[in-house]
Amino acid sequence: MNKFIKQLSLVVILSGFSTLSLAADDNKALDLDALLKQLEQGKFQQTQQNTAREKEFSQKRAEQDQLLKAAGSERDAALKTSEKLETEFENNEIKLAGLNDAMTKRLGSLKELFGVLQQVAGDTKSKFQNSIISAQIPGRAEFLNDLAQSMGSSSKLASIDEIERVWFEMQREMTESGKVTTFTTDVIEAGGQKVNKQVLRVGPFALAADGKYLDYDGVTQTVEELIRQPANRYGDSALALQQSKGDLVEFGLDPTGGSILKLLVQAPSLQERVDQGGLVGYIILIVGGIALLLALERLISLTIVKAKVDKQLKSDDFKDSNPLGRVMKVRDTYPQADTEALELHLTEAILGEIPKLGRNLTIIKIISVVAPLMGLLGTVTGMINTFQAITLFGTGDPKLMAGGISTALVTTVLGLVVAIPATLLYAMLNTRSKNIVFILQEQAAGVIAERAEKTAVRG
Repeated sequence: MNKFIKQLSLVVILSGFSTLSLAADDNKALDLDALLKQLEQGKFQQTQQNTAREKEFSQKRAEQDQLLKAAGSERDAALKTSEKLETEFENNEIKLAGLNDAMTKRLGSLKELFGVLQQVAGDTKSKFQNSIISAQIPGRAEFLNDLAQSMGSSSKLASIDEIERVWFEMQREMTESGKVTTFTTDVIEAGGQKVNKQVLRVGPFALAADGKYLDYDGVTQTVEELIRQPANRYGDSALALQQSKGDLVEFGLDPTGGSILKLLVQAPSLQERVDQGGLVGYIILIVGGIALLLALERLISLTIVKAKVDKQLKSDDFKDSNPLGRVMKVRDTYPQADTEALELHLTEAILGEIPKLGRNLTIIKIISVVAPLMGLLGTVTGMINTFQAITLFGTGDPKLMAGGISTALVTTVLGLVVAIPATLLYAMLNTRSKNIVFILQEQAAGVIAERAEKTAVRG
């Protein structure tokens, strides 16, 4: 009790101090009664706000109930509609099955006819797409493709016009296959430019323009100029046929419809063949060129020397411009020499002429022997590259081994191409050189015989 009285006294004292403090601050503080009254007013305002919120919630709840009822009514209506449509769908399925059976019975043999028509349209579409006649008459393959797809996917029956057009297109293909005609279309040249040209069509076999053969791409429906053309005589005949006016012209055509002409593009040219030989192949060709130049020089020189020797044989005036004249002058240089000494002098002169006549022949012979060996070297190198490719990538892709095999085969061919002519040239030039030497020896033997006769007469 005393403790409570002390606490109450402390509150009163603190209140007094607080009242004094608030009074000192321009009377802005409130006493306990005013504070209590203020709390009561705040509670009343809070109660009003809660009442307003409850009223608003009650109003919205009524609206939600109305929306829920409307949604339920809409759902019930949708269910009724769904049941009605489902019943109608089942009835339509039954009707459709009955109609299909009736159509099948009424079609009879016509159903088989339409099946054959669909098959023929599909097969003919592929033929028309790749036919060069489509370059002149486009759109045929698209019609047949649409007809075959529509009859196959939707079981649509072809009309009389469509059946007649299929027959007409097949008949037109046969008719155009026997014609040689010209038409104008866009042509993609080898350089990539598109030019409108007058194109010659020879049945279903070939297309040509300006003396060049063309190819028709059925996928892109474009006419393209072949990158590599056949021999010039075929191009000349194509140009002559395009410019002819009903005259008979010999013309080279491709009976496969362009397959052989397409292979010409893939076939490598001579330059490409040489490039496949690699470094060894180029060395073989350089060595072969050197042999050819040396052989040409020897052929010209020996021909000139032979002509001078033949001319010297018909003259008694010995000249230094030919080997026979230089050898025969030895007789006049040593007029008093005996037979043995003169023979030695003539032999010496002939031996001096032999290196001049056989100059560079040894090099040609060496090249004829070395060229096949170099070809063998290229073969071994190519096979090494091939086995390396097999080790790294296996044997699944033949193109990876083609480079080494090409080097192996081409270098062998190049070695033989150089060796065979070099051997023949060496044999021919060596024979010519020996023939001239034989003439020198023959004339020298005659001089020795003449000197021996004179010595015998004197004795």
